[in-house]
Amino acid sequence: MYQFFVEPVAIAGNRVSITGKDVNHIKNVLRMKEGEELAVSNGVDGKEYRCGILSLGDDEILCEVRFVKEDAVELPVKVYLFQGLPKADKMELILQKAVELGVYEVIPVATKRAVVKLDAKKEKSKLARWQAIAEAAAKQSKRACVPQVAGVMTFKEAVKKAGEMDVKLIPYEMAEDMSYTREVIRGILPGQSVAVFIGPEGGFAEEEIALARENEVRPVTLGKRILRTETAGMTMMSILMYELEGRE
Repeated sequence: MYQFFVEPVAIAGNRVSITGKDVNHIKNVLRMKEGEELAVSNGVDGKEYRCGILSLGDDEILCEVRFVKEDAVELPVKVYLFQGLPKADKMELILQKAVELGVYEVIPVATKRAVVKLDAKKEKSKLARWQAIAEAAAKQSKRACVPQVAGVMTFKEAVKKAGEMDVKLIPYEMAEDMSYTREVIRGILPGQSVAVFIGPEGGFAEEEIALARENEVRPVTLGKRILRTETAGMTMMSILMYELEGRE
């Protein structure tokens, strides 16, 4: 079933109004008809509204709510992925998979060893592209909200933002104690916020790890093998999903 996101005010009683670019997509790409069913989420209450199409206008599609699915589909914690800027189009894959696995927000980070450098113009274009990928992935995976992609931060800015969160983790190739990793992750409680730092292709510089430690960001290991930047984030998200799913 196709899923779409609307603003909370677009759902009034048993009526839902779909506007914007989704109108063209529903009418001319999917070629949906009156009476057909689709799913709508408002990104706030965690509910999925199953709706039947009442009318297809040029600027608005009006739907009727048939029933509301209230089963929680989001993780019981908010995971913030601080991703070191990777080369080429790897960020697109990272975003797509992180959203599928339940990330709450993705923050691109300009680290010391990151090869990619974005000026203001490139950053604006990239952010628009990345947010569109996050929205598409949220629709595909039937998320109840669209994770946000923040503006690019320096490592220092990212560590400061992470200070607002309950648990702060940084997978690091020099960390060795897997039992400690298990202990920390299993100690995460529903309702908490979790910051996860992933380095770029060259990893984190020693001074970045030192700054992270000074700010209570705990180094953890993901095993004895060295993972690519696009693999490390997926691995961490998968571990968190496995440990936390259903612990509401």
